[in-house]
Amino acid sequence: MTTTVSAYAALAAKAPLERTTVPRRPVGEHDVLIEIKYAGICHSDIHQARDGWAEGIFPMVPGHEIAGIVTEVGDGVTKFAVGDRVGVGCMVDSCRECENCTAGLEQYCTGGMVGTYNALDKSGEPTYGGYSTHIVVDEAFTLRIPDGLSLDIAAPLLCAGITLYSPLAHWNAGPGKKVAIVGLGGLGHMGVKIAHALGAEVTVLSQSLRKKDDGLKLGADHYYATSDEATFGQLAGTFDLIVSTVSAPLPLDKYLSLLKTDGAFVNVGAPEEPVSLNLFSVIAGRKTLAGSGIGGIRETQEMLDFCAEHGLGAEIELIRADQINEAYERVLASDIRYRFVIDTATI
Repeated sequence: MTTTVSAYAALAAKAPLERTTVPRRPVGEHDVLIEIKYAGICHSDIHQARDGWAEGIFPMVPGHEIAGIVTEVGDGVTKFAVGDRVGVGCMVDSCRECENCTAGLEQYCTGGMVGTYNALDKSGEPTYGGYSTHIVVDEAFTLRIPDGLSLDIAAPLLCAGITLYSPLAHWNAGPGKKVAIVGLGGLGHMGVKIAHALGAEVTVLSQSLRKKDDGLKLGADHYYATSDEATFGQLAGTFDLIVSTVSAPLPLDKYLSLLKTDGAFVNVGAPEEPVSLNLFSVIAGRKTLAGSGIGGIRETQEMLDFCAEHGLGAEIELIRADQINEAYERVLASDIRYRFVIDTATI
């Protein structure tokens, strides 16, 4: 039987989020019912709730950084039991049959992965995210949160953590590599922690030096202000890998000049506006301009285990559900160090 749960939703594009109820499907044979304990606020929640990337599906319950406890399992579930500590990230299904899905790259499903919210599931019903008290998810898209991570600091890892871990792992960040993280926010601070734990020499490139002390404490070896034009001359040809976490258009030609020959500039932040590029910036030095999304389920579990092993969690500010709209404005003003997490007991 379909159940109704409490949630916070945007009833229309750009509308403030408010308390409401949404349906959850019955627990199927391979489903788990999760009592959500914490839900992180990602900048992409704001983009989607405000139609920043594309027209959304409303009412919209954002939230794809979900941590909670299993309270019921379907008869066919083998991976989880009642009482298990689990997480849900940015996707809750995929075709499971295409080349990417069978390779563990469900995030790049050629038929389109099913988003945790602002998407339609295989039955054609809207998906609703983690700003709610409960969610029903197929066990194949549910992650185990290791005991070494508390649920509140683990929740943001389900998006922010994997979004940085995936490109850092793919482009072989590690000992002997010089890695720059552009932006020290919700994504960037996890990039610094993970790149440092992987053994890379880590530099933060930020607009100002305002967060320099934080960056160094998080594991950065160097910290530079990009508002200082001298930075680009001083660091020309320095990095093997640059990962940009910012959601505003950047002067790509300037940033590409910071790469070594065969270096890669990888975007994980997604600006709403187009960007421009002089192709000579990649031709000279055989450089790569790339993008990266989240990771697949296997890699996301690998990331959670890695973070537990190295004691890595998000730096968070815990808020009540009635503070979500205020939190959105603070995210836009860069007034958070570094991730808001909703205590869903307050919904």
